[in-house]
Amino acid sequence: MSDSLLDANLQHVPDPYLSGSWRVVDRTLSRADPTTALAQATYLHLQEGYLRLDTSTGQTAGHWSIERDALLSRPYLLLQLAHESVRALVTRLRHSADGHYRALVLYFQSGLELFLVQP
Repeated sequence: MSDSLLDANLQHVPDPYLSGSWRVVDRTLSRADPTTALAQATYLHLQEGYLRLDTSTGQTAGHWSIERDALLSRPYLLLQLAHESVRALVTRLRHSADGHYRALVLYFQSGLELFLVQP
């Protein structure tokens, strides 16, 4: 499937395009704390400002929003969870030609990188 994915121009992607249920298919921890909910996430559900993070041991709720930098209009995903607020750069967004499959890569300031897919 990855050979047939198209890269989205992140400067022009509308914020609601990031909504939906994203399944974590891979992660790179680098120097990130492996015990955080984000590092253990299995699903990230983004619905109209509401966030639900699923892990193998439970769920965490919070809020999310998009912020863009002034110079390049790069999208940053802002996540507000019960015990932390984090910011992740959207480094890549790909989609199938029919739009039914999407892949998203998020890079957090902690060094955590999440690779997510829909469906």
